[in-house]
Amino acid sequence: MSNPRWSKASLNSLCSRIGDGIHGTPQYVENSEYFFINGNNLKQGSILTSLETKKVSRTEFEKYFIKFDENTLFLSINGTLGSLAKYRGESVILGKSAAYIKCSNINIDFLYYYLQLEGVQQQMWNVATGSTIKNLSLDSIRNLQIPTPLDLEQQKIAAVLSVLDAKIDCNNRINAELEAMAKTLYDYWFVQFDFPYDFAQGRPAPNGKPYRTAGGKMVYNPTLKREIPEGWEFGALSEWIARDKTGDWGKESCEGNYTLQVDCIRGTDINGLIGTGGIEAPTRFILEKNSSKILLPFDFVIEISGGSPTQSTGRMAFILPETINRFANPLICSNFCKAMSLKDKTYFFNFVYEWQSAYDNKILFGWEGKTSGIKNLLFDAFVSKYIVCKPPLNLAQKFFEFVIPLQIKKQKLLRENDELEALRDWLLPMLMNGQVTVT
Repeated sequence: MSNPRWSKASLNSLCSRIGDGIHGTPQYVENSEYFFINGNNLKQGSILTSLETKKVSRTEFEKYFIKFDENTLFLSINGTLGSLAKYRGESVILGKSAAYIKCSNINIDFLYYYLQLEGVQQQMWNVATGSTIKNLSLDSIRNLQIPTPLDLEQQKIAAVLSVLDAKIDCNNRINAELEAMAKTLYDYWFVQFDFPYDFAQGRPAPNGKPYRTAGGKMVYNPTLKREIPEGWEFGALSEWIARDKTGDWGKESCEGNYTLQVDCIRGTDINGLIGTGGIEAPTRFILEKNSSKILLPFDFVIEISGGSPTQSTGRMAFILPETINRFANPLICSNFCKAMSLKDKTYFFNFVYEWQSAYDNKILFGWEGKTSGIKNLLFDAFVSKYIVCKPPLNLAQKFFEFVIPLQIKKQKLLRENDELEALRDWLLPMLMNGQVTVT
């Protein structure tokens, strides 16, 4: 697990304080810059928040305030154990399923990587209590034996691994900017209707102004209950869809007629396809006759079963050729998902943002049924009754041409991240056990 020449000490002796989050329930608010986080918000070294993350008022934040600094680690200690995040100045209240570790006599980056070792993660799992939901006590954390190489050696090991993580973080920030560019243009053209005037009238507007700013004619649509540009069509999302295909799960290993090896996208992998989470798609074997279920470029994958009280079903990812290139095997989706494709891929990214808007605005909560305690998206009912406006083909084509290179770049950077993470995870145990040294 660690270099045998290194001495060890209890984690408690290397830290100024180890504690957990609040055990009470704060009062939540809708709009705030202060987040209430738990262990499930700690992922890949960062605190990740989403639309579903609870928020608290400034008064509640100050009531439960704990001062963290740049030498503080957060550790998930309830349910999914062992996830870690470095504190980077976020305004957060910590829930009881997370602990904080204030480092004083150990390099925080060295400790961060050491705690990710498979053997250390397994050790935390072994000492946790609870049969259904595992819980790691603060005493168990304090008693962990941590190697203590010389400070310079800690710094060198952490530096090698940190360079890889820094590149991954840089790629993620680039991807966030690329996505923001695409989303901003979508909002201008298809929400505010300030698209290039000549795409509606066949000629430039005076002074080169966009459609609505230049006084382009808007018509009230009683079905959509809002104004849309004159001449734009409207209809149900189902009118955009050509076909759908169900998921598969197959077998864990090759047996009988189950010989087609695939990687299976589950609901939990959907965010990772578009770069907002990790992917651990399992390798499965399906029947050769089910090869028609294999995902193709410009397919969509939609989660139709699962969700939670605060997260609806309906999470969506899309497949590009570069997405498929990130995997060793052909892709399918699991039985809890549905794949589908459009009649005209020109509208591909318009569909992406129409669907995402419905999801973000919690509209899909109203289209869920429940069987055996599991929420199911009433997919057919939703797409046949959810009405949207449809822009002219030439404008959709222009939008597609703008977005496709951005999304291709995103997928290439995500593949690079996959390779960097594999290199980091390969180096980590060898640096810690002395097989590899840093000179």
